[in-house]
Amino acid sequence: MKPVAIFRHSPTEGPGYFATYLDARNIPWRLIAVDQGEAIPSDPQQFGGLAFMGGPMSANDELPWILPELQLIRDSIACDVPVLGHCLGGQLMSRALGGAVGPNPVKEIGWGEVEVADNPVARQWFGAGIEHFESFHWHGETFTIPKGAVRIMGNRFCKNQGFVMGNSLGTQCHVEMTGELVESWCKSGADEIAESGSPAVQSPQHIQRGMQDKLAALRVVASRLYDRWTKGLKN
Repeated sequence: MKPVAIFRHSPTEGPGYFATYLDARNIPWRLIAVDQGEAIPSDPQQFGGLAFMGGPMSANDELPWILPELQLIRDSIACDVPVLGHCLGGQLMSRALGGAVGPNPVKEIGWGEVEVADNPVARQWFGAGIEHFESFHWHGETFTIPKGAVRIMGNRFCKNQGFVMGNSLGTQCHVEMTGELVESWCKSGADEIAESGSPAVQSPQHIQRGMQDKLAALRVVASRLYDRWTKGLKN
């Protein structure tokens, strides 16, 4: 089986639960440490699928790896290698596919409800019984839904929380979170939280209250999405 390539853009934003999910199912994966200058592969067909993680930068920044990643995403979808994007990764997917990335009406940090869209594609990905769920958020920008893609989730603070194009999925919310990631982000992002006046930003104390129960519930949702995504992996 070809490995899943996981693109890490920041040392604090690794694959989290996504790696745990793959390991539990004996799906091989390879970390591509973009944050350490590792080159962006040019041929998506050497991988079973591509996963792009988050990061503090913008998908619109003029960083040396942005354009190669955008081209890789386009090439992957053109040859039906599934792409998965988390937050920044979803924004990169939108931009690569002709969408736009820009400021969200408010900054969103912490736990917040996400509503699953009422359409057949959303049902294929979430299955029965999930009409809404509590996810983790940390973003100030958001994406539009590219032409040909289908919106599958959103919330009151951010209209577009996820979209699907074929076997590929882009999300704005962070379904890959672990306790270690949450604690690390609360520590490194304390100043950002303190300086924000957004109604959708929670304090580190609020974020970490009851965290393990929230993470357990989020893993159920993440697993549903990953189950559907891994069905499209190439051998």
